[in-house]
Amino acid sequence: MRTLFILLFSLAASVSLVAQKPAWEPLPHRPTLPLWPHPQAGGEPEVDATTAKDSLIAGKSVIRLTSVSNPTITLYGPKGKNSGAAVVVFPGGAYRVLAIDLEGTEVCEWLSSIGVTCVLLKYRVPNSGPYPKSPAALEDAQRALGMVRAHAAEWHIDPQRIGVLGFSAGAHLAAALSTHFDQRLYDAVDAADQLSCRPDFAVIVYPGYLALSEQNFAPNAEIHVTEKTPPSFIVQTEDDPVHVENSTVYYLALKNAGVPVEMHLYARGGHGYGLRRTEMPVTAWPQNLETWLRTIDMLPSVKR
Repeated sequence: MRTLFILLFSLAASVSLVAQKPAWEPLPHRPTLPLWPHPQAGGEPEVDATTAKDSLIAGKSVIRLTSVSNPTITLYGPKGKNSGAAVVVFPGGAYRVLAIDLEGTEVCEWLSSIGVTCVLLKYRVPNSGPYPKSPAALEDAQRALGMVRAHAAEWHIDPQRIGVLGFSAGAHLAAALSTHFDQRLYDAVDAADQLSCRPDFAVIVYPGYLALSEQNFAPNAEIHVTEKTPPSFIVQTEDDPVHVENSTVYYLALKNAGVPVEMHLYARGGHGYGLRRTEMPVTAWPQNLETWLRTIDMLPSVKR
C-alpha cells in the first residue's frame, strides 16, 4: 500500500510539473529582458493554442503562443562578422496568438546568420490590436525599439540601422510603428523611452489590416503614411486569403509620400509560410530581402 501511494504521488507530481511547463521559453543562452519594469501579476499562464486540426507548414507544426501578459525581448547576436544592423521581429497571429517559432525564432536564426542582430518581441496577446482597438501591442513595439536603441552600444548595434520585420498581424504592427513613432502611447518609464522609436526600415510580410475589406479595400486611415515613414520592403502572394490589397494599398501610400519602397508579389503561396521552404517561389523572399538591405545600405555591399 505504501508503495502504491508513493507511485501515485510521484505520478501526480509529474503531471503537475508537465502542466506547469511553459508553453514556450527562449533557449537558456539567449539573453531575455522583460519589456516593462513592473510585470503584471495574476494573468493567465501562457499556452500553446495549436491543435491537431491546425495545418503543418513545410511538414512542421507551429507554436501558437497566447495569453501573453508580460512581454519580453530576446536577443540573437550575429553569427560571424557583425554588420552593425539590427532587426526587431514581430510574429503574426491575428493579435490572438504569436507564431513564435515560424515567424519568430526561425527568422532570428536566419537574420543572425547574415550578420544582423535580431531582437524577438513577445508582445501582448490576445485582443491587443489592431491599434486603436487596443494600444497594448503598439505600446510594446514602441517600447522595444527604444530599449534596443538604449542597448545599442552594449549590443554593438548602429542606432541608426535598426529596423522591424513583421508577419501578418505583426506586419500590420510594423506598419503601425512606422507611422506612430512621434509620440509614445504611454507615460515614459525610463531613459529608453526618451529615445526615438522610429524604425530605420520596415519589412512587411503578408500583412493584414492595412486595407479594409468592409470598405472595398480602402486604406486603413489609422496607418497614415508621411515622408517620415521608413523605407519599406513588402512581400505577399496574389492568392493570399488575407487579400493582396493589404500590400498594394500600403505600397501606393508609400510611393505617393515619396518613401523608398520595394514590393514583391507572387502568384501563389497563400499565407503564413514564414521562412520555411516549400515548392512555391515566394519562399525565396529572404534572399530578395538581403539584397534590398544591401541596396539601402543597411548591410554592407558584397565585394565582387
